[in-house]
Amino acid sequence: MTSIHTPDPTKTANLVDPSVLARIGNLEMRAKLVVEGFIQGLHRAPNLGASTDFAEHRPYMPGDDLRRMDWRLYARTDRYYVKEFEADTNTNLLVVLDVSPSMRFGTKLRYASTLAACLAYFSSLQRDRVGLATFANGIVDYVPPSAKHLQLVLHSLDQAERKAGGAYPSHSLGMTGRADPSRSLGMTSLRTIFQRLADTVRRRSMVAIISDLYEEPDDIVDAVNELRGRGNDMMVLHVLDPAELEFPFEESANFEDLETGVRMPIVPDYLRDEYRALVARHVETLGRRLGGQNVDYSLFDTSQPMDKALFRYLGARRKLDRARKVG
Repeated sequence: MTSIHTPDPTKTANLVDPSVLARIGNLEMRAKLVVEGFIQGLHRAPNLGASTDFAEHRPYMPGDDLRRMDWRLYARTDRYYVKEFEADTNTNLLVVLDVSPSMRFGTKLRYASTLAACLAYFSSLQRDRVGLATFANGIVDYVPPSAKHLQLVLHSLDQAERKAGGAYPSHSLGMTGRADPSRSLGMTSLRTIFQRLADTVRRRSMVAIISDLYEEPDDIVDAVNELRGRGNDMMVLHVLDPAELEFPFEESANFEDLETGVRMPIVPDYLRDEYRALVARHVETLGRRLGGQNVDYSLFDTSQPMDKALFRYLGARRKLDRARKVG
């Protein structure tokens, strides 16, 4: 398990307000604004020693340095393998971003894509290999982890934002449009999507899943375990709009499920307390169940300043990492 170094909070200045980030069209600029205030790394600094001791072979992946190809092994096996050395302590970071229709409510997708860009930019500065997978009702886009793929990852995130277009209106909601916010959609399951994605993760990696998690907790845990079972260091970042957490609506209206298009007449005053309890139970269950699997789970409210939210998350992740090592 990797450890994380975060800065002294007393030295963290100019926390970036989401409304400020929302006005910045350039995704890379947004990521830099957030990250450069607390660059310390997602894990221990790479070993920069001169060791060239051979460690192992691994299957070739697009973007790997061809100079590391073992051509003798290829001659024997007719398969491409890359040599790994003891000094190669850099890791892979694969960001898995939900781009399904429900993510278009409010500023969720923009917040989530900025969060994804921050993690990729942050990790790239540590000389890690970064990659991206976006998914909706299946895998939409995939960029394999590589030390040279940061710009490709940022471009893909920018395209995901542009394809999604504008946010949905206030009564066209994801979680708030459902009687039960943890209800499964009945489309391609998250587990099926992650099973397919797990086949592309051929070496131990950090995997950061960013989603509003509109599935039953059991289904979410099973899906995450498809990737965790490969020995990966798992992070689940749960992104929700304040309206999805508090249900602040006053007037009766037809609310639309963004994933299915189903409309439901709702009187907010009658359902608000029940709805808040459902959401709180969903979040608590996910935190408990995923934490029990040694998965780092955190809820991100899109009204929170991005760098403050990341600082809080990375600090909690560092503490969990230390506790696991002691245990």
